[in-house]
Amino acid sequence: MKGNVLIIDDEEKLRGLLAKIVSLEGYVVTEAENARAGLKKLEHDEIHVLICDVKLPDANGVELTQKIKSLYPHVEVIVLTAYGTIADGVKAIKNGAFDYIVKGDDNDKIIPLLARAMDKALLQKRIQKLELQIGKKYSFENIIGDSKQINEAIELAKKVAQTDTTVLLLGETGTGKEVFAQAIHNAGPRKLKPFVAINCSAFNQSLLENELFGHKAGAFTDAGKETKGLFEEANGGTIFLDEIGEMNIELQAKLLRVIETGEFIKVGDNKSTRIDVRIIAATNRDLQKEADQGTFRSDLYYRLAVFRIFLPALRDRPKDIEAIAEHFLKQFSAKVNRPEPKMSVEFIEKLKTSNWKGNIRELKNTMERIAILSDSNTLTIDDLPFEIKNSSAHKTVTSFDLATVEKEHIQKMLAHTKGNKTEAARLMGIGLTTLYRKLEEYKLA
Repeated sequence: MKGNVLIIDDEEKLRGLLAKIVSLEGYVVTEAENARAGLKKLEHDEIHVLICDVKLPDANGVELTQKIKSLYPHVEVIVLTAYGTIADGVKAIKNGAFDYIVKGDDNDKIIPLLARAMDKALLQKRIQKLELQIGKKYSFENIIGDSKQINEAIELAKKVAQTDTTVLLLGETGTGKEVFAQAIHNAGPRKLKPFVAINCSAFNQSLLENELFGHKAGAFTDAGKETKGLFEEANGGTIFLDEIGEMNIELQAKLLRVIETGEFIKVGDNKSTRIDVRIIAATNRDLQKEADQGTFRSDLYYRLAVFRIFLPALRDRPKDIEAIAEHFLKQFSAKVNRPEPKMSVEFIEKLKTSNWKGNIRELKNTMERIAILSDSNTLTIDDLPFEIKNSSAHKTVTSFDLATVEKEHIQKMLAHTKGNKTEAARLMGIGLTTLYRKLEEYKLA
């Protein structure tokens, strides 16, 4: 099927002739004798292109075009006019018509015009479908869990989503802060505009400034042309600043200016660039404590913390672990083209009582590994990685023990990735800068 066409014309013979010509090209044609009947067809049928006469018994086709485009913006309208006045044509285009054509003027012209209009209409339909899929993927409904803690976080996020208020997401690494940021963006008035995310720990100060604000041509060596930063790319939409606590204090001052004035200066520029961007920031650090200690700008902290949402650690909501694990198991089993195994009671219980220091990200990696390695129809504790089998959410350990475990874990990850620090940081769910700091702290560098 090439698409659906509606023809509105009160002249039955001409309407029938046009319908025959259009249907011979493979289109599905529906007819209506007046505007009222045509609007009913649009209400009940899926129409991609409308061919409408200007002079109808109950409406003017040019004025009707404006109404149809307001009700059905993805329907393309071709206006038929008997006299081909310039005024009618200009007004029809202004009202949203795809084009207009003189009635009876070489019927061969209508087919190429219809084909172009149909291509545009079907493209718009595909875009709309993709937008709906993306919106669903990054919606609050896609956040798994029914515990009190996660429901409270979702309710707060839904309320702030309808505003332009700056949001600060708090919680341990791997608790789903970027998922929440995307859901807030997609539930708000900016959902059709860009969502841009950056991990502030992944860059040093000069690179992060360039990534955020861009640069002018000649600002530094190899800066051959002007480059947009992420703030400019996100104009009209949302920028998500993950691990904001890792940002250098000098760069914090520039971020504060963006929040207060909506302006920034590109690297190497001498004039301001104005943008309209919503800011959502996230951190696993205690920024209020750091602001009190002077290691994070207090004025920036209070600007970011207008609306705070705390995301609970996975171990603090064991009720949700089974559903999350099942979701990832289904996803990765399909990915490796294997039947989804069942989870035994003991397997589920062990998941619920594990530490999950890396939270949802660690559980996701665990279920991916199991989906790849396990040949069982029913998963047991033996299918779990060694470190999960021997973990407990209720263990009490000293700070020395924690440091030892962390050091050994980093060594294992580096051995697993054959020294690839970027991959090791990804698997552990931490920023590359954080990993380098840990390597220096434990003298592993």
